[in-house]
Amino acid sequence: TYLFVYDLIQFCGHSWIFTNMIIRFMSFGKDSVADTFYSIGLVMRLCQLLSVLEILHILIGIDKSRLFPRFLQITERIIVLFVVINSQEEVQGKYIVCVLFFLWNLLDVVRYTYNMLARMGIYYLPLTWLNFSLCIPLYPLSVLAEAFTICVSLPYFESFGTYSIKLRFPFAFPIYFPCVLKMYLLVLFIGMCFIIQNLVSERKAHLETGNIKKKRS
Repeated sequence: TYLFVYDLIQFCGHSWIFTNMIIRFMSFGKDSVADTFYSIGLVMRLCQLLSVLEILHILIGIDKSRLFPRFLQITERIIVLFVVINSQEEVQGKYIVCVLFFLWNLLDVVRYTYNMLARMGIYYLPLTWLNFSLCIPLYPLSVLAEAFTICVSLPYFESFGTYSIKLRFPFAFPIYFPCVLKMYLLVLFIGMCFIIQNLVSERKAHLETGNIKKKRS
């Protein structure tokens, strides 16, 4: 019951964001992109913060998903949303942020819909196929959008010096945050390769199981 309620809350949040983005774009066209973050940013941040609970669900054993792939997916979103986008107001009105939010929420609306029904023991083969197939092309696209968002933000981190600090104890050591982000890009793409392998294996396992159940029925 708890997991169903959690998935329902996430579904409502991401559905609201997804619907809001579509309606705004249909009503205002390209002009809606500039203030997309201001209109949906709060709900987006709440949903992403809430997703941290999924790591706890796996650790205590009430969710049987693999920990490391889920940890990578959640942390990359937290870093891009809170560290990169939220800290640089100039980045928030970029087109790439709108594209990134669209990809994130499209994936999550499908995933949480599937999860809610699965909690009740309901499995629709078309929805199962969509859940485990849509993520394979869209997840790499979302990672590319995350990487592009980081690249767009680099000039602002360089000019404003955000998060760049100089440690004085036990010895002077400067931390130049744009360099940290550039190194994180490498980690992002390495993690993407690992997660794609996991997504492909999950798709194979679940769709084969679904086909077996269908044949038996």
